[in-house]
Amino acid sequence: MVTTAEAVLQLLIPKHQLCNYAELIMTGEDIETDHLIEKLVSGGYVRSTIVEEPGDFCLRGGILDIFSPLYPDPLRIELFGDTVDSLRFFSAATQRTTRSLAEAVILPAREVILQMASINEFITRLRKKASAQNLPGIKVKELIDRIKKEGLFPGIESLLPLIYQELDSFFDYVQPDTLFILMEPGELEKSANAFEEKIEKNYLSSQKESRLSVLPETFYLKWSKAEEIIKQKKPLILKALSVSESNSDGKPLPQYNFTVKDNSSVRLELKSRREKENLLLPLADWINDKKASGYRTLLLCSSRSRADRLKLLLEPYGIQLKLIDNFFNFKESEKDVYACLGQISSGFVWQTESIAIITENEIFGVKHKKKKKTLPKIQSELIAFEDLKKGDLVVHTKHGIGQYQGLVKLKLNGSTNDFLLILYRNNDKLYLPVDRMSMVQKYMGIDGISPVLGIMGGKSWENAKKKAKKSVEKIAGELLKLYAKRKVENGFPFKNPGGYILDFEAGFPYEETSDQLRAIEDVLKDMEDSTPMDRLVCGDVGYGKTEVALRASFTAVNNGKQVAMLVPTTVLAEQHFSTFSSRFRQYPFNIECLSRFRPIREQKRIVNDIKTGKTDIIIGTHRLLQKDIGFKNLGLIILDEEQRFGVKHKEKLKNIKSSADVLALTATPIPRTLHLSMMGIRDISIISTPPEHRRSIITYISKFDDAVIIEAIKNELSRKGQIFFIHNETSGIWKIARHLKGLVPEVRLDVAHGRMNESELEKVMLSFLKKKIDMLVCTTIVESGLDISSANTIIINRADRFGLSQIYQLRGRVGRSDEQAYAYLFIPDETALSKNAQKRLKVLMEHTDLGSGFQIATSDLKIRGGGTILGSSQSGHIAAIGYDMFLKLMEVSMSEIKGEPVQEDLDPEINITISAYIPESYIPDIDQRLSAYRRLAKMTDLKEIAEIKSELVDRYGVLPNSAANLLLKIMLKVLSIKAGVKRLDLTGHKLSLYFSEAHQKHPFGIVDMIAANNKSFEFTPDHIFRANLQASNLTGLLVQSKNILKEISQRVNG
Repeated sequence: MVTTAEAVLQLLIPKHQLCNYAELIMTGEDIETDHLIEKLVSGGYVRSTIVEEPGDFCLRGGILDIFSPLYPDPLRIELFGDTVDSLRFFSAATQRTTRSLAEAVILPAREVILQMASINEFITRLRKKASAQNLPGIKVKELIDRIKKEGLFPGIESLLPLIYQELDSFFDYVQPDTLFILMEPGELEKSANAFEEKIEKNYLSSQKESRLSVLPETFYLKWSKAEEIIKQKKPLILKALSVSESNSDGKPLPQYNFTVKDNSSVRLELKSRREKENLLLPLADWINDKKASGYRTLLLCSSRSRADRLKLLLEPYGIQLKLIDNFFNFKESEKDVYACLGQISSGFVWQTESIAIITENEIFGVKHKKKKKTLPKIQSELIAFEDLKKGDLVVHTKHGIGQYQGLVKLKLNGSTNDFLLILYRNNDKLYLPVDRMSMVQKYMGIDGISPVLGIMGGKSWENAKKKAKKSVEKIAGELLKLYAKRKVENGFPFKNPGGYILDFEAGFPYEETSDQLRAIEDVLKDMEDSTPMDRLVCGDVGYGKTEVALRASFTAVNNGKQVAMLVPTTVLAEQHFSTFSSRFRQYPFNIECLSRFRPIREQKRIVNDIKTGKTDIIIGTHRLLQKDIGFKNLGLIILDEEQRFGVKHKEKLKNIKSSADVLALTATPIPRTLHLSMMGIRDISIISTPPEHRRSIITYISKFDDAVIIEAIKNELSRKGQIFFIHNETSGIWKIARHLKGLVPEVRLDVAHGRMNESELEKVMLSFLKKKIDMLVCTTIVESGLDISSANTIIINRADRFGLSQIYQLRGRVGRSDEQAYAYLFIPDETALSKNAQKRLKVLMEHTDLGSGFQIATSDLKIRGGGTILGSSQSGHIAAIGYDMFLKLMEVSMSEIKGEPVQEDLDPEINITISAYIPESYIPDIDQRLSAYRRLAKMTDLKEIAEIKSELVDRYGVLPNSAANLLLKIMLKVLSIKAGVKRLDLTGHKLSLYFSEAHQKHPFGIVDMIAANNKSFEFTPDHIFRANLQASNLTGLLVQSKNILKEISQRVNG
């Protein structure tokens, strides 16, 4: 176990309480489910509909899901009665089983166990403590009411000494013969003393603010006491300096001194040769030197493939590398050169033991790996259906806007099924079978415009669609004209730089992920085409979009073309200039930066160099769009943070060079751009994989609280970091800065906002970049692109006043390194928030994962509605038919204008007299049940049905008969789609099929089928296919129906 001084000092719940709580669950063992649920609640677990986070649990029939903090994945317990039938780990993301196990231990989810039987004792101690502190009665009552209502809640851990009469320490938990190893005891003592000071300050602050607080000594050990206990354990002490020490008897402690030498000299030699021939010559010389001196030499590699590669690379130098399994084999080996798998921070040479170790990173340089993450599918359907609530508006493809009234069960012709009840004008009701749910979509219109309910069977819906269609055709025509213009124009077909770009790629200090490589490949392929490129690269902050731009720029300048990179802010321009200059330093290309930070004389010189072609790459702000700018041979335009540029800026950009390739980079695409990409009008590449060392930003939402601010600032200062404090009102920014300085006098802070004098703003920004100040109190001037790895805390005042993508961009200013980053969003009282503000903050809390920019953009679209995307002139049409239908009409119009065939999706009606539904007892949560119905209704492939069956059995247990029947019904529907059948009736032994010839390639294939079997099949004059089935039971009838549909499918669509 590796721990810190701070963790050792904190007192813990009594060991016997934890031992009594721990529950060992084994397959084949009987358990009392009610008792286990009671235990989970007392240990801080929270009942939820889906288990996704540590501390969640969910009981569905005979399946109990628990996410214990003890394990990296949640646990699924399948019960047969009271017996544990199976134990499995499952993925929180997919909810599918990952592996089985024989036994598991359940521990508390929090640091406190609060059993109902002991609550009264806890409340008694709490009242006594509150009385001693003279706390207001109303505060005490609120706290007690919360304890009675919620039991455990976040923050209750601070009252641990009131919950238990006595607490145990870390030393009570470890075995008596545990070996303690102390790294630099002096540093540990410093850390412990600083922690004790912090505890004391927090206690005094709580007392001052009349908050219930316990004495520090009841919650923490003193370091002096901890040291006494550790000394009795006879610890092993590790120190950089050899200082003699004595034990309690005054006898000197035994010491073992040794010295190792680092590999800095060979590391530097290898680094200097990285882009030259014989790059491993310094390593070969180092190995041969060690071999001659009688050393055993070990090369540590991260994988077997890397070790094999190194073996091949060293062979030309006459070095035969021997691969061994592990380090222990190396210790016992002969004096030679070896490689094995392993990882240490850096290698060393241990002279006395004749051992030399060097790591892969020292040889080739650090290649930061990136986490592998499943690429999210782009959802053409943007509006979630699972959160459909009674009273919500929906849009039916045939009947228009109605009001959802819930799921209802109806018994018709002896069979029971679930239906969506939708209410229309004049109290007309539509009962929609759940297998046809794909016919409805949740309504999204325009803020402030309330739609009217449609009339079932009336013409108003078709008329509304016709009016919208006319308007849509006009927009579609304009959009296609705009984007077709680029396709018709002849651009410059760039040639691949070949081996040169491989050298350039070697300068990238990370390992590219599959989606990043795909984005680079997409861009370079577009550039090689004679049609001008127009590609959007969407990737979260710090995910490697700049590298895509660098490689595109390298390709352009290698082809003798100029590159213009347009960025929204001067600070970002300077940062990009620094990055580009660093990466291109070995190449003969001239890179310049044009922004207001540059002196006028220098600006004039740069403008002239752009015109004459002397400048190869120019990075600048809107200054690049001014009339005096002219290019000699512009080939590539890069737009960074595309969402920050307005329509006017983009129009000016088109005038610069319409045939130039355009590469746009964004973390949160503006909705219009997103839709152009989603509808296939514009090309898009998505980078969704974070660097391995990057962590999600921990986000807190609270009211403006001085105590929270002090804690946040001091925590960041304690780790030598920097802080952004966002206050977006210029008039009050100095006042807030003075307030912050008063709270934490030691913090070095300054103010930055857009109305400042240019030189003054530059001075402040550069001071922050150079770490001369700790905290920048600023407006949203820092919103875009700033990359300051030491800034890992951001506090946003009045977060409710910002747009979703704006807060997301601001939050992205922190967390650019491997340090844990924190974002504090201050809001007024929740009741004062607008509905949209509440939605925005909810989305932010839901999307704290790395790589959430794309989901944020689509969520922003839902909140803002469609009106902001296609202009106010379309608001009436969007309100009348809903945003989703409007988009569908646009897609149809575009296909028609292009001359592409337009075909509506087939949604067959399946009429069979069987009960086909998911019982509430099987999936109790209505949102999850609706989600399952929705997924089933949209299925078009038999493999999907097999997958969802496997998932349902995994998550909820054996399928009830009615749910199995539903899957059979969906199977018939999928086969009907493949056969071009729009309606299927199975009554007794008679099967009737109604065809949609538009969905059949060879409709006359049915005639051949009937001719081959005229006794069983017939085709009526009104084009109905009838079959007399011979099976004696329902299963047989369904199998026969399935086989007939398969044969029809092969004949008409094969």
